[in-house]
Amino acid sequence: MDKLLTPYSLNPTLTLQNRILMAPLTRCMADPDLVPTQAMVEYYARRADAGLIISEATIIRADGQGYPNTPGLFTRAQIDGWRKVTEAVHAKGGKMFAQLWHTGRVAHPHFFGGEYVLAPSALAVEGSVPRMRELVYTVPKAASHADIKQLVEDYAQAAANAMEAGFDGVEIHGANGYLIDQFLHHAANIRTDEYGQTPENMARFPLAVVDSIIARIGSDRTALRVSPGAYFNMGADARDREVFDYLLTQLEQRDLAYLHLGIFDDSMTFDYLDGTASAYLRSHYRKTLVGVGGYSAETGDNAITAGKFDLLAIGRPFIANPDYVARVKAGQPVVEYSDEMLASLI
Repeated sequence: MDKLLTPYSLNPTLTLQNRILMAPLTRCMADPDLVPTQAMVEYYARRADAGLIISEATIIRADGQGYPNTPGLFTRAQIDGWRKVTEAVHAKGGKMFAQLWHTGRVAHPHFFGGEYVLAPSALAVEGSVPRMRELVYTVPKAASHADIKQLVEDYAQAAANAMEAGFDGVEIHGANGYLIDQFLHHAANIRTDEYGQTPENMARFPLAVVDSIIARIGSDRTALRVSPGAYFNMGADARDREVFDYLLTQLEQRDLAYLHLGIFDDSMTFDYLDGTASAYLRSHYRKTLVGVGGYSAETGDNAITAGKFDLLAIGRPFIANPDYVARVKAGQPVVEYSDEMLASLI
């Protein structure tokens, strides 16, 4: 593991002890007020030898919730709860980013007692809420200009809250069919104003969020996750390629801590991306790129050596193996992940 286990400098202010990232893993284990629990403190601390832990997706405000018991970063109790987590991770020499999340049309009014959920357009996603199948998705309200302005402000405030909670930075969740990703795909964005139709317009809100957070906490502490290939909660549209071509050109001009691919399986190919999502990102983005999607330590190390990406995010194996990095260093086999492991935090 010549590459994977070596330190990596994200920028002059942040150096990782290795190139293994713990991917964001939604566990739905926060308390009823969406505050991290003591079990979550211990769960993250056990994984502090990752080069960087990316927290489970954490909602920026109440109407961003789409799953039960997902933690937030918008109340005093939530900030204080996360501080216990980051202090435990730092005490073991680790670093941790908060992933900032609004689920958009994948939210449900059940969780926050609202009348509607917000999205780019009044287009519902099919299906029902995982773990709560009785909750069928609703037709969202198309966000007004005032709504969009407030969302940008709330993302920036959540980033400031994350820094107050002791995180080393934030990763904006702009992937996997959630709010920011919804603006970037034609299947979810049919707006005819300055936030729709053209690549420049469809990227306007995501870039406004990025810039607002950079202005608040610095580009060295700001990262972004994207899904250029529609594969989850989203229909495919070949026109999306032009949107991401433009977005990536704009992101290249910003000194992000890193750009992170959002995908479950990076062996998937997309006709309109001319192959895999990671290959597409690498061909359009030359700064620090995080790969993910079914890689082992060995195949991930090989991919880094080949220049396909710079850092490797590991997901489910980290659920099954709190000591994942130690096992990789020792050349030991890892415990196989199984869905039963989702019932508890080990």
